[in-house]
Amino acid sequence: MKLVYTYALGAYAARRAGSSPVSGTTVINRKASVIEVKNITKTYGKKPYTFVALKDVSCEIPDGASVAIVGKSGSGKSTLMHAISGLDRPERGEVVIDGRNILTMSKNKVDEFRAHEMAFVFQSFFISGNETCFDNVSLPLEINDFSHSEIRKKVQKALSAVDLLDKKDQKAKNLSGGQKQRLAIARAIVNEPKILFADEPTGNLDSVNGQKVIKTLFDYNQKNGVTLIIVTHDPELAAKCDMQIHVVDGKVDKIIGKKGGKNA
Repeated sequence: MKLVYTYALGAYAARRAGSSPVSGTTVINRKASVIEVKNITKTYGKKPYTFVALKDVSCEIPDGASVAIVGKSGSGKSTLMHAISGLDRPERGEVVIDGRNILTMSKNKVDEFRAHEMAFVFQSFFISGNETCFDNVSLPLEINDFSHSEIRKKVQKALSAVDLLDKKDQKAKNLSGGQKQRLAIARAIVNEPKILFADEPTGNLDSVNGQKVIKTLFDYNQKNGVTLIIVTHDPELAAKCDMQIHVVDGKVDKIIGKKGGKNA
């Protein structure tokens, strides 16, 4: 999962390690992000030991909706999230966002698109314990030409959104589990993504801290019109979403909920 997270960071993960961002980076036009998944199939392994994780999956996610991808362990729900975000590339099908099929883009272009348009919150926090909360949240801003004052404003805004501004100068290792997950959310939203993915975001938390994290995610979705996609096996969490996409054995079993997003 750590490798997946580094890949999810896209271009700015390389910058953190001291290398250059993707050359020719352009500013993405931040318009509505309607997501269309069309007949995607994803297979792992080689014959005769292949495993079909997704089988001819199709669905549409409206702009600004909160969506739960629901299923048991091994159902294919995380694979579907990886396919939608470009973290994984299906053998067949299309993933169309704003009219662009990201499966036809080069790896560098997908990384660039993801870094500008998407952000991720995982079950494991993936924060740097020996760095301050401020430094953890500022990571996604490092490939952009923001001034120090702009970075400070953006980081403080993100920390305020998750009620951690008073912790900005503390090292992340000194936070509680719930605070660490909220710090991960602050890092995810600091670059103002249009699509926010959360993969089992409460899996490592007790019920009290889990509810705080869920409230933070839904508040951000509703206040900012961001598309929120949550991968979960928790039916109570799924029921809070506008839509539920139920995945069984690599196929969409049913879709529940309204089809409109923030403009519905």
